[in-house]
This record gives sequence, C-alpha cells and structure tokens, in this order.
Amino acid sequence: MSNVASESPRTLGRWRQMLQFPLGGAPAAALTILLFSLALWMLHRELGDFHPSQFSAQLRAVTPQAIAWALLLTGASYFVLTLHDVIALRAIARKLPYSLVSRVAYLSYAIGHNVGFAALSGGAMRLRMYGSVGLTTLEITSIVAIGSATFFMGAALLLDLSLLLDAGDAARVLHITNVTASVGGWGLLALLLAYVAIAGRKRTLAIGSWSVNTPGATTTVLQFVLGALDIVFAASAFYVLLPADPNLSLPAFTGLYVVAMVAALASGVPGGIGVFESILLVLLPQQSPGAVLAACALYRAIYYLLPFAAALALMVVQEVALRGKTVRRLARGAGGWIGLVTPQVLGVAVFIAGTVLLISGALPSVGSRMGLIPLPLVELSHLAGSATGAGLLILARGLLQRIDAAYYLTQVLLATGIAASLLKGGDYEEASLLLAVMSALRLARPRFDRHATLRAIGVSGPWLAAIAITLLASIWIGLLAFRHVQYHDALWLHFALNADAPRMLRAALTAVAVAAGLLLWLWLSPARPRLSLPDARDLEDAAACVRRSTQTSANLVFTGDKRLLFCDERDAFIMFQVSGRSWIAMGDPVGNPQRFDLLAWRFRELCDRHAAWPVFYQVGAKLLPMYLDLGLSPAKLGEEARVALADFSLEGPRRADIRHSHRRAQRDGAQFELLQPTQVQEQLNALRLVSNRWLSNKSGAEKGFSIGAFTQDYVTRFPCGVVRVNGEIVAFATLWCTEERQELSVDLMRYDQRAPKGAMEFLFAELMLWGKTEGYAWFNLGVAPLAGLEAHPLASPWHKLGIFIYRQGETFYNFDGLRRYKAKYDPQWQPRYLVSPGGLRLPRVLLDTASLIGGGVRGVIRR
Repeated sequence: MSNVASESPRTLGRWRQMLQFPLGGAPAAALTILLFSLALWMLHRELGDFHPSQFSAQLRAVTPQAIAWALLLTGASYFVLTLHDVIALRAIARKLPYSLVSRVAYLSYAIGHNVGFAALSGGAMRLRMYGSVGLTTLEITSIVAIGSATFFMGAALLLDLSLLLDAGDAARVLHITNVTASVGGWGLLALLLAYVAIAGRKRTLAIGSWSVNTPGATTTVLQFVLGALDIVFAASAFYVLLPADPNLSLPAFTGLYVVAMVAALASGVPGGIGVFESILLVLLPQQSPGAVLAACALYRAIYYLLPFAAALALMVVQEVALRGKTVRRLARGAGGWIGLVTPQVLGVAVFIAGTVLLISGALPSVGSRMGLIPLPLVELSHLAGSATGAGLLILARGLLQRIDAAYYLTQVLLATGIAASLLKGGDYEEASLLLAVMSALRLARPRFDRHATLRAIGVSGPWLAAIAITLLASIWIGLLAFRHVQYHDALWLHFALNADAPRMLRAALTAVAVAAGLLLWLWLSPARPRLSLPDARDLEDAAACVRRSTQTSANLVFTGDKRLLFCDERDAFIMFQVSGRSWIAMGDPVGNPQRFDLLAWRFRELCDRHAAWPVFYQVGAKLLPMYLDLGLSPAKLGEEARVALADFSLEGPRRADIRHSHRRAQRDGAQFELLQPTQVQEQLNALRLVSNRWLSNKSGAEKGFSIGAFTQDYVTRFPCGVVRVNGEIVAFATLWCTEERQELSVDLMRYDQRAPKGAMEFLFAELMLWGKTEGYAWFNLGVAPLAGLEAHPLASPWHKLGIFIYRQGETFYNFDGLRRYKAKYDPQWQPRYLVSPGGLRLPRVLLDTASLIGGGVRGVIRR
C-alpha cells in the first residue's frame, strides 16, 4: 500500500530517528545481545561433539557446480529484489529509469543484508539516493514499506503453499503434526485471501490522520509473485550447497528457510547471524552439523559478502573516475550519486575488516607458515591484530558519520592490521583484504569532510549491540575451534609456536579490553566541537540568504561572532554560538523556508553528537510546531513590538507624547539625516566618538550575539540614522532593512551628553516616517522582556517566575518602563520564545544565554 498523506516535519523527524537508531535505544540493544547469546547457546548445544575438521571437510565436499548454481541463483534473487522497487515506484505513481532504480535497489539490499534490519538500513541508502533525484521523504518511506511488505507477502505465500501442498514433509521438517500443518495452512490462506480482498480493489482508507491508497489487484499480485520468487531463488541458492538428501525436497526446505529467515529478521541481530544458523541446525537434524555450518558459511559469502564486495567495487570505480579520465566511461553509468553512500559502504567494509581480524585471532594458525617467524613477534602481532580489529569496529561508526579524524586513524589501523596479519602467521589472504579496504578508503578521502574529534563518534545502543555481537561471535568461534582443549589457569601463560589456544584466549581478552576501554572513553568524554567562525565565502552565502529573509534580525549574521550551519544547498542557515553546554541559535533559520525543517534536525543531531543542548533564542510562533517535533519546549521570553508604518503619523491624540518630544528636540536644534553605507564610512570617527561616550556613560562594554557591536566592518555595512546639533552628530542608530521592504528596525542606538532631551524619540519618529515614505511595511521596535506572560493561577512555573521578576526587578532592569515606552508607538505585539530541552535544564540554559549576550557571567552581573 502507498501512503499519500502530506509530508510533515514529524514524518521527517521520525525517519531520521529511525535511521540513526534503527533498533531503538539501550533496552532494544540489550534484547538483541540477549537473543544472539541464546542463539549461540543453541548452536553450541546442537553441535554436540562437532570437531572443526568436519567443517573443513564439508567445505571441500561442496562441488564447483554447486557453487556456480548458488552464484547464478543469487544473481536471480538480487534481480528480483530490484523489481521490488520498480513495483513500489509504480504504486506511488513515480517513474524513474530502471538503470537508476536497479542500482539504488542493489546497493540498498547489498548493504542492508549485511548491516541487518534491512528495511531501515537499506532505507537510509534510499533516502540519500532517491532523495538526490527528487523523491520526497514520504515517497521513499512508501517504497521501503512496499518492499518490506512484498518480502513478507512472498514469505507468507510460500509458507502457506508448503503447509498445504506438502504437509507431510513440512510437518516433519517443522516438528509439528500433519493436522497442525493443515490447519495452519488453511488459516494462513484465509488471512491472505482477506488481505487480497482489501488491497485488491483500489480505494483510499483513512487511518487516523493518515490516508492510505490500496495498491490494487495488479500490484498486489505482483507483490506476491515477486516476493515468492525472491525467496525461492535465495532458498535454492542455499539448498544447492547442502549435501543431497532424498528426504528433503526443495518445497519443504523453502518453508523451513522462510521460518529461519523471518526469525533472523525479527531478532534484530545484524544479518541474523547466529539466529539463522541455530534454527537451521534445529530444523535439519538429518543433516550433519558440519554440512549445515559449511553451507551457511558459503551461503553468507555468496549471498551477503560477494554482493557487498561488488557494491564496494562499484564505489571504487566511481571514486577513481573522479580522479582521471581513463575510467570515466566505466563509471558514467554508476552516477555521481554513488558518492552519497560511499561513507556508509566503507563504514560497513571497515567493520567487516575488523571482524575478519577478530575471527582470525580466534582460529588456529596455518602451521606450515609459522616456521620463519620468531615466537615473540608471533605473540605480539597476534595481540596487535585483535586489538586492531576491535578498534576498527569502533572507528567504522566514525566513517559512517564522515569524521576526518576517524578516517586518518582507520588508515593507520588498517596498515597495522596488514603488518600483524603477515607477522602472526603469514596470513596474506586477510592482509590482501585489508589492503583492498585501505585502498578504497584512500580513494574516497574527500568524502570524509566533517572536521571533528573522535569524541564526536558518540555511543548508541544499536552500535554497542553490533560490537558486542561481533566480539561474542569471535570468542565463540575460538571456543568452538578449541573445544577439545582442557582449559586451566596455566594456559594463559603458555607460549609456543603451536600454542594456538592460549593465543586465542589472550587475543580475545585484548580485544574485549580495547573495545571496552575505547567505548568507556567515548561515553565519558563528550565531544568538544571543532567549529570555526564564518569565512568570507560563508558570509557571502549568508548575505544571499538574508536578502530573501522577511525578518531584519537575520542581519545579526554579519556581526561575525556566530557559527553558521548551512543546508547542503547553502540557501538557508542557522547562526549559533556555544555557551557552556548550550548551543544557542539566534532566531529562526534564515533563507529558503523549504530547508528549515531538515536544517533544524541537522542542528539537533549536531548538538546530540556533541552532548550539547539545542537552544533557539527569540523565535516566533510560526515555527513552534517544528521545534516541538524536535522534542524541545518553548518558554515565552516576552513580546516584540512592530509598528505598521502605513498607519503611522505624528498627528492625533495617540501620538501626542511622541509629537511633543519630536518638536522639543527640533526646538533644541536637532536635525535628522540618513547616511548610506558609503557616508557611514566617511563619518565613522564621529560615530565612534558618540559610541565611546555612550559606553563610558553606561560603565559598560560591548554586548554580543543578539545585538551588534561597534566595529568598522559591521557598522559600515548598513544605513545609519543620525541626529545632528549644530552640524555635529550627537546620536545615531544603525538601520536594518529587508530586501522586499517588509520590515525596518534599528540595532545599535547610541547618544552622548550633547544630545537634546528626547533625541532618541525624535530619531525613531524620523526613521519611521522615512520608512513609510520608502514603502516599508513594518518598523520593529524589538522585544519587551517578560511582557505578556500569563498571570493565571494555573499558569506554568516559568510564567509565574517571569511575572515576579517583571514586577520586583525594576531595580535591575526597567521592564515595565521599556514596555510602556514601546507602547507609545501603538505597535502590534507578537510573542517571542526561547526553545530548549526545558525542565530542570532551563535555568542553566538561561544562564548560558545571558552569559553569551553579556560577554560572560561578569557581563551579566555588571549589566
């Protein structure tokens, strides 16, 4: 079914949360580890007296013809998988060329099968690649949902056919009675027919606030057929690798395969490793354990690792093509969008490389290669190889996040792993694998462009589960390989060229210690941002965004004291600064409104990666739903006064006070003049004299962040209204304007002792009259702090505290006087909010914000 509901910020947010944490948090990760541990226990129990030599013998017994058939059937399965995306695009009425769809689907499945939870890990690939050709997030979500439904529909159909058409074999294989098999088959058939009745006729179903279009008869039939074909080809690829058994037909094995695959998917274990194998061992008692394990190993190599290696090769060709013209023709078909998933492909490749090192450290060395290597070097390289493997598991996440520090350290560890592989026993095969990954990583260097320390890698539940599962698997493989060794305390200190079991124990302990130490360091060490202030190019791009903004506060970007976070298109940005643990954004995002949601989520993710609190200061009510979707809470700061210039004049009783101040200033010799930026440069010394006298009279220093400061580059960028007395400038106000003449406001407002009484009211009135003449719609008088808070007994504690400060804090700040002054201009009041994680963190956030504006805690107190 395809969802046609309109795309919302909440949809985008949930997608990003799912892609970042595909299995949830710590509880889900613990459950995944528990399920994997149970699978290992089942494997250990089912293997009984199994000896590793049986596994080797069964591997050698698999014929080349069987491997060729497995390769052919794997290719057929992946071809059918690409058609899943084709029918999904057909269901949502989007047309894309098959050449593009096939590559996106292939890469998504090749990576998803190895990472685990393919719907979401493969969904992350589709989000990048389909998104780059114009599909919306909701459309991509529908493609993933339809593809997942196709698999389960095919699995249900095949299981039902197995139960109905071959009930005897199915009952024997599944260890159930014939009656249970028949009843289950007919019950499942009833469910499938009910689904066909609902989905086979095109209509729109309402589910809460969502509207869902049923796919229709043609798409429903195609889903059943393609889902079943994919599973039949995949099951057949496994079936041909098993020893021939007249009591095990392909239909019966297909039903068994479906049970094992669905259980593996439901476990959440990456690739279903361990779970899939243990269920097959239980359901295939007539096959020897060695034969089943050999078939599983070959199947994973052919169906999982080989397609992933092909995806890696495709990425390498694309990266090479970017460096020279000789192979550009080969890569043209791959499309430049492959670069979007290069970090993900290489991250998985490095994780696999680390896994290979850990498993190699758990297996016996090849005796014929050990003669020429000194024992101390063998022992040290064995420990170094396992420690390197553990390190690569951790750095793989940094590569997924495109962190440059992770890239450089991964190169070092891969080189170390190559040396360790060769020195611990001449393992040239694994050294070649590491060299291939290292070369691919080197080609993709420009993709790792996030300048951050290793602390930015962070810790997440699913990632911890993947590392724990890999370590447990390598330890279990070692224990299985040496299950006939008598373990005792002295074994840990036994050193000899043929002492593989003691080396396995020491290597396992080293790997666990290294992984635990690095993870503990990452957990206890919040990321320290390596963020720089904007350069000339950043300010140039920001200026283009400001020109399309409807709010004059966007001009605060030109103070140069804030960091900038741009969207990929660089037509929207968030300006922010760090204070304590708070990352405080000044106002709403600026620029193209279509980018705001994704940009806000990117800022949220950036804060999360650095263990910081995301804060948005002085935002309006319009985007509050977006901030709520980010999981943040608003607290009202006050109200902003905006004067409608079309109705403004100095006439009438409501303007009597302003008119009186204006005329008095005129009688005292005040004259208004508007300086353009070039004229501001000429009068800079006179303006600086007024500014310095004003600061000296206030016994203060320049503030920052939410207001400008008197610097040459900043002041000369804007027009400036000045008041002259006897030809000399005695007061001024820098002027912010919007490109479309929607708003006008002042930033720096300063005067000295020569200014006549009422000079600033005179200046404001003249600026408003000038703005009205020039066609501006609004004059922004700024925010009245703590104005407009609710005094109701049931109001929030923040409102009650704000009202208390508003009424009792006049000694420190003239809250009421400021609001009454702005009210003289008869403005329209609009609420302004501080949006933050809220709760008990709000007081700390407020202190961080005040400290940032005041130039530190001392500045806050002095203010």
